[in-house]
Amino acid sequence: MLKTIEAVIDDQGNVHLLEPIRLSVARRALVTILEVEPLPEVSETALLSEPALADDWNRPEEDAAWSYLCKYSTDSLLSE
Repeated sequence: MLKTIEAVIDDQGNVHLLEPIRLSVARRALVTILEVEPLPEVSETALLSEPALADDWNRPEEDAAWSYLCKYSTDSLLSE
């Protein structure tokens, strides 16, 4: 069984798991110490809805409705 679980290691070296885990027997573990702060979490709902919204957003009618926000049209950018 391989499972990745996020944890924090305090300045005394104690490992604190950020979620509970139940094991039927004792297991070995590898610890990787990261240098950077974790990235902010992205909403799972937002990630799952992106393809459905793209179907609606990526249409010529939408491009026309929002075209006033563009300083240059796509055609003028391609001709430069």
